[in-house]
Amino acid sequence: MSGESKPIKHIMSYELPELSFEYDALKPSIDAKTMEIHHTKHHQGYTNKFNNAIEGTDLEDQDIEEIFSSVSKHSTAVRNNGGGFYNHSLFWSILAPNAGGSPDGELAEAIDKAFGSFDAFKEEFASAAGSRFGSGWAWLIVNADGELEITSTPNQDNPLMDVADVQGTPILGLDVWEHAYYLNYQNRRPDYISSFWNVVNWDKVAEYYNEAK
Repeated sequence: MSGESKPIKHIMSYELPELSFEYDALKPSIDAKTMEIHHTKHHQGYTNKFNNAIEGTDLEDQDIEEIFSSVSKHSTAVRNNGGGFYNHSLFWSILAPNAGGSPDGELAEAIDKAFGSFDAFKEEFASAAGSRFGSGWAWLIVNADGELEITSTPNQDNPLMDVADVQGTPILGLDVWEHAYYLNYQNRRPDYISSFWNVVNWDKVAEYYNEAK
């Protein structure tokens, strides 16, 4: 995945994206065993099931964003597994070892404009992630007005889907399914959310922001 933008273009069949880092590279924020299981089992499973769900249908010829724009018309398998494929692909791409810190440039300015400060943004994002009941995701998106907004979705939904309460282009996502953190954090989701900031690749998030605004 290194050096690429969002892995969403459809060429024949969707493939599990390779990581740009080793499974143990994000320790202690994300442990190696969780990364390995999450990538090779969960993400691979979504990828396989998504391909199976669209095989032999006209969805094979559509980009995934196009599929999401009318996902309410498609099967639950397409919605759940397409979301699982896309969401994890984005998630891996905005993680990196020796990362964290804070954004700069236009993204930093946009965050300050939308939320007042970077710390206020992190607080609101953590609230969205921590208050998501059960399984789901927290997102930083660029909305239809080109502004930044925080939202969350259940299960494997995302803001590109026509079923989302708040729609937009995701540029940062955090997986808050228990499989993403339970081996290391057990039921301490707030600790997992706090550690997430240590591995965010803000350069990649800024790249996505510039593409989406």
